[in-house]
Amino acid sequence: MRTRVSVYAIAVERDRVLLTRLSDASPVFMPGLWHLPGGGIDPGEQPVEALARELVEETGLELAGARLLDAKTYSARRNGVSWSLTALFYAVSLAEGVLAVTETGGSTSAARWVPLSDVQDSTVLSPAAADAVRMLGAAPAAARHRSTRP
Repeated sequence: MRTRVSVYAIAVERDRVLLTRLSDASPVFMPGLWHLPGGGIDPGEQPVEALARELVEETGLELAGARLLDAKTYSARRNGVSWSLTALFYAVSLAEGVLAVTETGGSTSAARWVPLSDVQDSTVLSPAAADAVRMLGAAPAAARHRSTRP
């Protein structure tokens, strides 16, 4: 069994959430699912540093602020490998920018702002993204963290 600690960004702006589509290179969750921007923490890297790096690689957007919301664990099996994944979820604010996947050959094939009303079907979401949508639904509208653009 492989273990991994990953960081994920929950960015909401104008009732849209920032999601990424998993590519065939996804090590843990199935390709084609919508997922959260984020990924594994490299050795010696701090969680928020990893989050900033992953955001740029997967969305082209820079992290302006992050607040830890929750942590969850997942078990998955992909390509004959069993995974135990610990996920740290952060509410984030982002700097102004244009969405673009900048990492080549990585686990992300697309990045998009998706209306929250369009992500209620958990069959198109990774388990982590489905949990994030539930977290957003549980928060009163006024208390939800919104992405801000400077």
